[in-house]
Amino acid sequence: MVNIMLVCSAGMSTSLLVSKMNKVAKERELDVNVIAVAEADVKNNMDKVDIVLLGPQVRYLLPKMKELMEPKNVPVDVVNTIDYGTMNGEKVLEHALSLVK
Repeated sequence: MVNIMLVCSAGMSTSLLVSKMNKVAKERELDVNVIAVAEADVKNNMDKVDIVLLGPQVRYLLPKMKELMEPKNVPVDVVNTIDYGTMNGEKVLEHALSLVK
């Protein structure tokens, strides 16, 4: 199981994207679980994830998240703004999975 955590300011704006990503994963029969959390909840979930993606609106957190997650060998990146804006779950999922290969 690959666990992907999307981080945004309140954990709500990414919920639609999470639904779309989980739907694509299910259609492709991939063993993937995507969750969305608020920045404040990252530490409560950091031991349960394999990949962290930041919403474009919190890209300023990238250095902090890398410092927190890279010692655990968890890749961190920012979701492409266009893919986020169009809620393209397929592209965001593909990007996330490319980080663990």
